[in-house]
Amino acid sequence: MNLLLRTGQILVDSSADTSRIMRNMQRAAAFLGFSKSYVQIYVDYYMVTVSFSDRDHSFVQMRRCYKHGIDMAAIQDISKLTWRALKRDYSLDDYECALNWVTHRKRTYNDWTVAACAGFACGGFCIQFGCDWTAFFYASIAAILGNRLRMWLNGRGSNTYFDIAVAAFVSTIIAWLSTFISVPGNAVHDFVSSTPWLSFLQSSTPWHPLMACALFIVPGVPLINFVSDMLDNHIETGLVRATNTLLMIVAMSFGIAVAIKFCGIDNFVHDLSMTPHHTFVEYAIAAAISAMGFATIFNTPLRLMPWIACGGIIAVCFRNFVNLGPSSGNIGLDYGPIIGTLCGSALISIINIKVCRMIDTPHQCISIPAVIPMVPGVLMYRALYGFIDMQGVVGEVTFATSNAIKGSLILIMIAIGVDIPNVFARKWVTRYREKRLHRMVADRERDGKFVDIDHVV
Repeated sequence: MNLLLRTGQILVDSSADTSRIMRNMQRAAAFLGFSKSYVQIYVDYYMVTVSFSDRDHSFVQMRRCYKHGIDMAAIQDISKLTWRALKRDYSLDDYECALNWVTHRKRTYNDWTVAACAGFACGGFCIQFGCDWTAFFYASIAAILGNRLRMWLNGRGSNTYFDIAVAAFVSTIIAWLSTFISVPGNAVHDFVSSTPWLSFLQSSTPWHPLMACALFIVPGVPLINFVSDMLDNHIETGLVRATNTLLMIVAMSFGIAVAIKFCGIDNFVHDLSMTPHHTFVEYAIAAAISAMGFATIFNTPLRLMPWIACGGIIAVCFRNFVNLGPSSGNIGLDYGPIIGTLCGSALISIINIKVCRMIDTPHQCISIPAVIPMVPGVLMYRALYGFIDMQGVVGEVTFATSNAIKGSLILIMIAIGVDIPNVFARKWVTRYREKRLHRMVADRERDGKFVDIDHVV
């Protein structure tokens, strides 16, 4: 029971969705000899509980879950371990050693690598919002420094939400400082303009980095897990994930709001164009950078990076093709961002049904990083700024609320698109694996591998 609880705890601490946790624990229970008719498993956000009982005897154990990080490598390793233990008939010692290895293994990427990759991921967001490549680097630098500060504060044990607010504040301040190079009316701009070999530092879209520099904080995985849990009828866990997501967004908003007031920035967001006019090749490059950047935050195994880059390209380019069109001077169907986002996330999620079997990894590990570049950062930022900077002008509430609703709908569309295989095709997708599991369980029952509860007592 301790081994079974540890299996569930690792998955909860790694931010697996509840249905995946249940499936993996059920396979582990079959390997460990717990008959399906005697074992009951309960998973929520903070506790994993296992009950093993019949009419006369009952054993119950619980294990608290504290970490709640994101570790795609651990999710993949536990999934493989449960299958491998059944197939190769591991001993309990072998299984425990494998769990210890997953628990104590160092993360794939060091802190500065994660900070740098997350920073460039925010730069990729900035390209999606319509900035030039000079602004891409300014957004990246601001995000790198802000994210590294957040990681340092986390390592010192400070409050998670405080760390998010501080990181958002610092990133926004650094992005604001970068505008002095390109916006006329200050000594820095005048110096750069008068020095020919420094002219490459000036950007034609100096304000865009402010909208992308803090997006490394956006809780994409908790949001997608929230929708997945709600759709799979894990209501309580889903609501806790939703609350955690909301608190992270509030902390991020607070940090950005304080930075905006500190800098005395005018309301530039209302009139700032968010319609990109890059080529699809540039969209593809930015999407690949963002997808791989967030994959490092999620500790995704290095071998999956090439496909995650391809997945980000497929999702974003198809989203842009459905979203954009003649009305914005682009090529596409002109159906708008909400339908476009649903189509882009659904397409890559459906493709990954087949790919996850080909490359032997859970669907979640390759689908979530691929869709993160579609997070509606501009709409979220405009809604936030609209509420912060209200001055009683007619239409301000409508502007802020409209952007908040559109941004929320796009986030929900991303989550629904990723979860489409679970919503519509769970039995079809898992039919082969269920048959394989039932065959292995039958073999173990025939060999007397299951626990006799009367014999234990």
